[in-house]
Amino acid sequence: MSGPHVRAPVSGSGSRTRPAAVRVWTSRVILPVSLALWLLSLRSVPIERMRDLGLLQVLPPLFWVAAALLTLGFCLALTDRRTHSAWLTGYVLTLIALLHATPTLLYPTLRYSWAWKHLAVIDAMIRHGGEVPYADKFSVYNDWPGFFQLHALFLQTTGLDSSVGYAAWTPPFANALLLAPLLLLYRSVTRDRRLVWGAVWIFYSCSWVGQDYFAPQSFAFLLFLTIIALLFRQLPPPAATAASTAAAKPSADSKPPADSKPSAAAKPSADSKSPAAAKSSAASEAVADALLPGPDPRRRTGWPPGLLAAVVVIVGAIVVSHPLTPLMLISALAMLSLPRRTRRLAVPVLIAAVVLTAAWDMTVARSYISVNISNLIDSLTEPDKNVSSGLAALGNAAPGQILLSWVDRGLSAAVAVLALAGLLVRRWTRRTGLPLLAAAPLPLLAVNAYGGEMLFRAYLFALPAAAFLVAALLLPPGDRRHVPRTLAVYPLFLAMIGALVFGYYGKEALNQYTLKEVAAARYVIEHAPSGSTFVTLTEDVPDLDLDYEKHHRVQLAYQEKDELQQLVHDPLEGVEGYVYGATDESPAYIVLSRAQDMNLYVTGALPADLPERLESALSGAPGFTKVYDNGDAIVYRYVTPPPD
Repeated sequence: MSGPHVRAPVSGSGSRTRPAAVRVWTSRVILPVSLALWLLSLRSVPIERMRDLGLLQVLPPLFWVAAALLTLGFCLALTDRRTHSAWLTGYVLTLIALLHATPTLLYPTLRYSWAWKHLAVIDAMIRHGGEVPYADKFSVYNDWPGFFQLHALFLQTTGLDSSVGYAAWTPPFANALLLAPLLLLYRSVTRDRRLVWGAVWIFYSCSWVGQDYFAPQSFAFLLFLTIIALLFRQLPPPAATAASTAAAKPSADSKPPADSKPSAAAKPSADSKSPAAAKSSAASEAVADALLPGPDPRRRTGWPPGLLAAVVVIVGAIVVSHPLTPLMLISALAMLSLPRRTRRLAVPVLIAAVVLTAAWDMTVARSYISVNISNLIDSLTEPDKNVSSGLAALGNAAPGQILLSWVDRGLSAAVAVLALAGLLVRRWTRRTGLPLLAAAPLPLLAVNAYGGEMLFRAYLFALPAAAFLVAALLLPPGDRRHVPRTLAVYPLFLAMIGALVFGYYGKEALNQYTLKEVAAARYVIEHAPSGSTFVTLTEDVPDLDLDYEKHHRVQLAYQEKDELQQLVHDPLEGVEGYVYGATDESPAYIVLSRAQDMNLYVTGALPADLPERLESALSGAPGFTKVYDNGDAIVYRYVTPPPD
């Protein structure tokens, strides 16, 4: 009797799903093809030709074809609910590899000057068994040593000599690790797979800030997102009727009898006969089914004791590793403590975060806090400068950097606008708690400029929640036209990746180093007696901070304005002021290198012709002797000549 009723839908469904099968198989073919094209594109990239647009200038067309094809394949995979999560995971991991492993595969050694500094800190802590004496400007790492001590323990356990080998792979590895808490966070809010994976893709396509290298920030951000994801995972589901009644709310007088069964005939509203009302109701029920998970008997309304203890340990790891992330965590937990639904879970972790942060800052980090507290107080009275500080000082930058700056701002503004639109248009997102998480970093903009980077850090910490709001706007659950809508966002996804690579690849001309530059720094470290002075134009000399507690480092580009003007006017006199008095027992070394030249050209911190003028002035000047020259770096040794 039921045979015709079963077979007829299957037959019709088969004819309708043929295009879906084509999309599925096409997406499965595109993934390995795009991966192969990406790897082929990296065979011969002339990285030595990078200028003010970084890698954007030298990556071959095949790289961009691979990126475009990968994005298309992901959109095709997203259109079919039967696409296994393994394929979607493969697409996201390939995107991470394409964006973040490309520099690692192209460069002969570790990128980023700060990553080299962190290697020096780990080495110093191993040599001193913990706190490093006479650390000078590096003493801040003694106050927040968690990240460095963890790697020191790893090196001592494994017997490795240095972290340089695996540190180069930190960007792709750190981003891959973020995938787990991102999925946990989004799946705690919705069961709609398109929405979950769309939000993940948007996050990686818009994360241009570049705080994913070998640094405490990337480590602390992973722990921050893990805590937030675990908190959301413990939340009880919102009221199941909230979304289903969003489109049309019945009056209080129209309640059906308790023993009646829900049916179309049982609804007394006149609108129930309207096709438009029926469509609205169906869409609303689809939203409710997709966004509000059903009750899970294993899910508690509070923290299980063991999990809460683990979360507190993670909070402690953040507190001892990074000064900013605990403040971001406290702000996020304070925001999540406002709604009744999240308060019970957020408040205990908030208390732990406040207590641990205050205890650490008043004891171990007291030396740093006491010195910088005046700067914090001053910043509270000038919040406008805190917001704008990261966008200033571009007047003398290379032309390409002006373009990069505007693209970065445009992408950040677009994410903010789309997230706000998602919040306004998809009203159900207001019950998820994610809007509060997206707004949580904003109060810190008025507290501290954080070296001109607070605006960018705020964007980074808001991005996980903002990406979901953007996905909710572009890929709403319950949409019957989800296939054309998903394919329609393909150009926008491409535009996001295109904007991201401007910010992420645009400064690679000064972020990468040659082996010759590393060799020059090693020469200085090996030949310089303890107490020597190292003078460079910028910080871009890899490995020169090794044994930093034994030497004095001067970076000319970061001195006072009057001293910079003197350096530009008379390079020789500008340098002599920092090295005069050097002796054979404590000489001075002036290091000029390719990456420093590129830094000045790209950033405009000092005139681009200054390195050439300085090298010309040092050549033959009394007391200065050229002791090393390998083409990419020149080293002068200085000893104050005896008086005439």
